Amino acid sequence: MKINWGTGIVIAFISFIGFILNFVTTMSTNKQYKHDLVTEEYYKEELQYQNEINKLKNAKTLNTNIVYSKTNEGILIQFPKGFDIEKITGKISLYRPSNKQLDFETTISLSKTYLLIPDKRLVDGRWDIKIDWQYNGKNYLYKKSIIY
Repeated sequence: MKINWGTGIVIAFISFIGFILNFVTTMSTNKQYKHDLVTEEYYKEELQYQNEINKLKNAKTLNTNIVYSKTNEGILIQFPKGFDIEKITGKISLYRPSNKQLDFETTISLSKTYLLIPDKRLVDGRWDIKIDWQYNGKNYLYKKSIIY
């Protein structure tokens, strides 16, 4: 059987349409390719973005900012020395880009100049850490992507 150029074009179109349909159904039904937005209330947080910029500017004015380090016990977050630890308040959010179920948030309660996030709450890989804290009525923000 001889295939002429018209039949070849029809076969190419059918093959391409089949490929696209297969691609679309695979991407929409396979849970491996499911990706969520960073937050559920994206537009609500977008309105608060200027506050976040101001907090980041305040953090840059500090002589020393927050420092983190990885230890055997977990992640050790050290707040600037010279601050009264009883006046530091806020929250720490850890976001796992690859799995929304691993995200968690904790409040800051210090008895020393550092805070330990236990190893049992963390899985190896990339984490986005966001520390939103206040001291003497002034708001600060620390954001970092870390590999644990």
